Amino acid sequence: MSEKTANPIPQGRYIPAARYGNLVYTAGMTPRLNGQLILSGKVSTQQPLEYYRDAVRQAVANALTAARNTAGEGEDVVRILSMTVYVNSEPGFLTFAKIADFASDYLLEQLGEAGIGSRAAIGIAALPGEAPVEVQLVAAVDRV
Repeated sequence: MSEKTANPIPQGRYIPAARYGNLVYTAGMTPRLNGQLILSGKVSTQQPLEYYRDAVRQAVANALTAARNTAGEGEDVVRILSMTVYVNSEPGFLTFAKIADFASDYLLEQLGEAGIGSRAAIGIAALPGEAPVEVQLVAAVDRV
């Protein structure tokens, strides 16, 4: 079972994650640490993909933290069912799946094969605060 840490700080009127039964839906999480973006700006073909790795990992870590914080005593996230990765990209950037792989890799490290669920990687024109990525999870929580 994971140790609970503080939820990411909401940037609006919402909760970080909502649970119904054993299902948890997280809000979209940007790469914020202590409420501050660790990277901003559009994802560009001018930068190597690795440039965005830490930001993507921070965003998905925030989502996983929010999901885990819905777990009760003796429970934890036991499976990622779905992940959506929104990529704030410049025109011409098309390797959204490679950016989303950084999030998938993080979830695999944290949860093993149970961290890999269905996934969508979507390029969009803008994100809040000009964040480069936003990650949303649907997870299952159960007794461990």
